[in-house]
Amino acid sequence: MYLSQKFCGNCGNLVVVKFAEGRDRVVCEHCEVIHYTNPKIVVGALATWEDKVLLCRRAIEPRRGYWNLPAGYLEDFEKSEDGAIRETWEEAGAHIKIEGVHTVYNLPQANQVYIHFLAHLTDGIIRNGEESIESGLFSEEEIPWDELAFTSSAYALRKFFEDRRSGVRQTHLGAYPER
Repeated sequence: MYLSQKFCGNCGNLVVVKFAEGRDRVVCEHCEVIHYTNPKIVVGALATWEDKVLLCRRAIEPRRGYWNLPAGYLEDFEKSEDGAIRETWEEAGAHIKIEGVHTVYNLPQANQVYIHFLAHLTDGIIRNGEESIESGLFSEEEIPWDELAFTSSAYALRKFFEDRRSGVRQTHLGAYPER
C-alpha cells in the first residue's frame, strides 16, 4: 500500500500502514483513528458530432502530445455528469448534452475509476482549451489509435464503435489490465 498521508488529521501524529478492518489501512497509533482512502473518480465524455467523435491532444503531462477523450478529476460537490460537461468545455470549448453512461473503467493500480458518458455536441463548435494543444473530430478510420494517451479512452472508443456497428447501445464495464 502506498502511504500518501504522513500525519493524522485528527491529532497530528505520524500515521502508519497496518492491518485494520480486514486490510492494510492508514492508521494513527496515537489516537487510533483509521484514515480511509478512496479511489479518484475521473469523468469524461465520448462526444459525437454527425458520425465523428471528439478527441483532444493533451497539452499537459502525463502523456503530453497524445490524444484523449476530454476527461479529468471529478470536483468536490459536483455530479459526475456535470464534471464531464465541465471537462469537455475546459478541454475543447464544446457544449455537450449527456445521453448516458457509456463506460466504467477501473484502474485499481492507479487508484482510479473512469466514467465516460456518451454525449453529443450541441452545435459542432470545438476549440482548444488550456489543457489541449489541438481538438478535432474523427471518424473511426481517422482515430490515431497508436497515439491515444490512456487505455480508458481506447476502451471507450472501441466499445462505442462496436455498439454503433451492432445498433445496440450498452454500458460497458472494463479494467486495466483487461482479462
